[in-house]
Formats: sequence, structure tokens, C-alpha cells
Amino acid sequence: MKFFLLLLPAFALAQDTRVVTEPKIPPVCATLQANLAAPIGDADESKLDTARIQEAIDKCTPGKAVEFKTDGSKSAFLSAPLQLRSGVTLLIDKGATLYGSRNPRDYDITPGRCGTVDKRGRGCKPLIGGDGVENAGVMGDGAIDGRGGAKLTGQKDSWWDLAQQAKVKKEAQNVPRVLVLTHAKNITLYRIALKNSPNFHVSFNGDGLTAWGVVIDAPKTSRNTDGIDPANSTNVTITHCFIHTGDDQVAIKSGGSQNGAAPSTHMTIAHNHFYTGHGMSIGSETDAGVSAIRVSDLTIDGADNGLRIKSNITRGGLVTDVEYDDVCIENTKNPIFMDSNYTASVGPTRDKPPTFTGIVLRNVRVLTPGKITLDGLDEHHVLGMLFDGVSIAAGSKTVEQQAHIEGRGNAKNSCAGRFEPMPKR
Repeated sequence: MKFFLLLLPAFALAQDTRVVTEPKIPPVCATLQANLAAPIGDADESKLDTARIQEAIDKCTPGKAVEFKTDGSKSAFLSAPLQLRSGVTLLIDKGATLYGSRNPRDYDITPGRCGTVDKRGRGCKPLIGGDGVENAGVMGDGAIDGRGGAKLTGQKDSWWDLAQQAKVKKEAQNVPRVLVLTHAKNITLYRIALKNSPNFHVSFNGDGLTAWGVVIDAPKTSRNTDGIDPANSTNVTITHCFIHTGDDQVAIKSGGSQNGAAPSTHMTIAHNHFYTGHGMSIGSETDAGVSAIRVSDLTIDGADNGLRIKSNITRGGLVTDVEYDDVCIENTKNPIFMDSNYTASVGPTRDKPPTFTGIVLRNVRVLTPGKITLDGLDEHHVLGMLFDGVSIAAGSKTVEQQAHIEGRGNAKNSCAGRFEPMPKR
């Protein structure tokens, strides 16, 4: 118990260090009206809006927004990859949808690779990208649809079909993500719906990400469609979001220690609802370190995994000072899953052992039976956890090895009325 008590006073200081308040929509610099009706037909697939959207972004005054509006029965915008600019917000109004092109050639990084399966992967540009972008955002009550389930131009397969083929062949799919921001600072996602990404919906690397009221929706069967993945990042807040995916709802990553990559630290994940998916995850890349993570007021309903930390000896590092508080979990196969021997994505070298310690679960209720996995790596890398008010449904199975678990009391929170239906946008 002494070990945990020494860590507890630091918890009050560990979270997003910014003062985060509900975002405000900026004034508009340009308004674009939809030229296409939804659903987009085959005859419309060549009618890309890319050039006029990018021109509006490039000309927009920093601090303002490019607005996407419906025009009568026309509500659809169709685009190949776009580049976000510093200070500029994309504002997609209610009823309007920005759709990603189905043509793999539009996303090629090198000619002919996007829309294929090979040994390398990562052969596609994202639908919306930005490197070094600051003070930018994507907002509004409309949607961005990556069309992951649609057949690709000139091919019989969809993006998601390629992902499944890659799994079977033990290779890598070359498919785009919806939103990728690297070396970014102060990015805001507000109220927007992100749907059907071919791969991750949001991939963020940098300092300062706010996702407030975001709806992310992809089918349970869609492989690798993570919701929000902050990697080697600091000062992240994900709040009031609804996330239904085929993979991790949130996955905090911190790979690349051999190249001097930054750790992932100071993150607040609060007041969210998760549905199908692989859970509130940390990992599997943790070799640069993960710390100062606060997860609170979370419901998880129907996921494969609930609260999950995953890594292995080829990509592990120190994960510490992580607290989950006021969490309600139901209809979830693995409600608590601490996995130091994660079998997916095992690399060739075995010199990065994971250590998960200083992990606290406070007022966590598991309402339906599931499997509780508490798995340390070995006697030198023991899982260290405190259960401070954890109630687990009768009939649950617990598997524990190489773990030191302290426990006290049952959960004091109530889950009555906490679960909300997934919004449809």
C-alpha cells in the first residue's frame, strides 16, 4: 500500500495542463455551397470539389473558418486529399457532408501504391492532413465521411476489404485516414461527426488537442478504424464525445524512443460514451513512455475491451501515473485488460519490456460478467495497480500473473441513467 500512497498526491497535478473550455466557432472567411446531392452517384465521382476547397483554405485569414453549406437538395462535397493551414477552421454546417474520394490514385504517396496490400503499408495520404499546423480546427454539426465501405474506383474491393485482406495475408493495407496532424499545436475538433474512415479517424501528434462533442461512427466489423489516437503528444483533452468503431475508441501511443520521440503525457479523457470497439486503450507502442493520464466519467457499452493497456517486449516502455475514475462498463468481453504480452504487431527485436505501474482504478463498475486480465511481463516488470472502489459483476473470470494488486472497498458511483444511445448523424 505504501507504494501507491506515495504516488497519489501527484495525481491532482496530472492531466491536460491547459485550461480547456467549450470551443467557440470562429467567424467565416468564405462560404462554399454544395454542388452534389447525397448519396453521390457514379456519374458524380469525377466532380471533385478539391480545388475550390483548397483555394478557400489557402486564402482564408487566420482565425476564421471556411464554411460548407447545403444548397437546397444538394448537401454533398466530394474531395481528394486536402491540406489544413494554420489558423484556419473547416466549418461543416448541419446537413452538409464532406465525402472522401473513392479513387486510390487521388491518395497516392508513390504512384500506384494506395489501394493495395503489401509488406510496407502507409502508402496513402490522409483525406485531411497537416504537418506543423497550429491553431486550426474542424467544427460544425455536419459530417466527414471517409467511405471506408464503398468500392474503390476501378476495383472490386472497398478500403475495409483491403484491411481484411491484409489481416489474412499478414501484410499491411495501403488505405487513407480521415484526419492526420503531425507536429501540430492547439488543434480543435468541435461537434463534428467523423464517419467510416478507411483507417484511423483522427491521428494526432503534437502539443494541444481538444476534441469536444465529436461523434465518431464506424461499424464494429471495420478493421483498424480507431477513433482518436494521440501519439507522442501532450496536453490532450477528449470530452463529451460519442465513439463507435471497429477498433480502439481512443489509443494513446508513444513509439519511436530509438529516434528520440517524445512521451505521451498530460491527457484528460472525460465525460465520454464508448460503444463497439476495442476500448479506452494505451499502447501498443509505449517505448517512449506514457504518464499523467486521467480518464473519468466514462461509459463503455458493447465493446470488446474496456479499460486497456497493451504492449509487448518489442515495443514496451514505462506506463505510470494513470488513473481511471467513475467508469461504468457493460456488455464488454474484457472489461479490464492489462496486457504486457500483446500478441499483435510483434517486432523483430525483444529489448523493450513494458512496465505498467502506478495504475489506479477508482469507482469503476463492471455491470455484466467478463474476463479481467491483470498481466505483468515478468518478475522484473510486475504490473502494479490499486483498485480503489472497484465492483465486478458476479460470474466474471480473473486471470492474474506477475501482478501486484492492492484493493479497498467497492465502487461508490451509480451507473443508473448513465448509458446513452449512440447519436446518429
